[in-house]
Amino acid sequence: MTTAPILELVDVSAGYGAFRALFGVSFAVPAGTAVAIVGPNGAGKTTVARVCSGLVQPTSGRVLVDGDDVTGAATHQVARRGVAHAPEGRSVFATLSVEENLTLSFRQAFGRTGTGDGLARAYELFPRLGERRRQLAGSLSGGEQRMLTLARVLVLEPRLLVADELSLGLAPIVTEDVYRTLGRVRAAGTALLIVEQHLDHALAIADEVVVLDRGEVGFVGPAHELGDRAASFLSAHEETV
Repeated sequence: MTTAPILELVDVSAGYGAFRALFGVSFAVPAGTAVAIVGPNGAGKTTVARVCSGLVQPTSGRVLVDGDDVTGAATHQVARRGVAHAPEGRSVFATLSVEENLTLSFRQAFGRTGTGDGLARAYELFPRLGERRRQLAGSLSGGEQRMLTLARVLVLEPRLLVADELSLGLAPIVTEDVYRTLGRVRAAGTALLIVEQHLDHALAIADEVVVLDRGEVGFVGPAHELGDRAASFLSAHEETV
C-alpha cells in the first residue's frame, strides 16, 4: 500500500483579489523528505507557502494533507494536522524577553508543567537563545530573531515545517547555523518545505526542487538534476533565486 504524501498541491491557482499569483501549481512532499521552492523574486514562492498552511485559499485546485482534502481549511485546522509555518520575516514580541516569547508559545501547547521541557529543547536546538534568554527579543540581531521564530515552531515537533525565506537578510554564519538545525530536525522525522532565495542552501538540504517562474512550475525533480544546471540557472535569473 502506497503512503500518501504528507502534503500535496494539485493544480492550485491562487492570488490576492484580482491579482493572480499562482497558475496550476502541482507538487508533493512525502513524509520525512525535504522539498525546496526556488525561483526569481515575484515568482509566487511565498504564496505557495501561504497556501500550504491555509493563510491563502486557492481559487482552484486542491490542497491535500495525508491524502485528505483540506482545501479551504483555516490555518489552525491545517496546523492541527501537523503542518507548521515559519513565515518570512521576524515574528517576535519585541518588548518581551526571549524566554517570555518561548513561554507564551509552549504554555499554550504543553501546559504549565510541560513548558520547562519545551524551553530546554529550544535552547538545545539554538544554544544562542539560551545565552540570551533574558534579553528583549527586539534587541536581538536579525539572525537571532529568526532563530527565536523557528524555535517556537520546531519544539512543537511538526510533521511538516513550511519555512519561508530562512536566509533572507542573515549573515552567512547564522544561515549555516539555521540550516544545521534544520538538518537535525529533518533527521528526527520532520518533513521540510523550504522557500529559499539562495539556490546553494536549497540544493544542499533538499531531495527535490520545485522551480517557480511567474506563478507556474518550470521544473520539478531531484535536487541533483537541477544542481547539474545550477550555474546556468543562476545566471538566467541574475542570482535572485
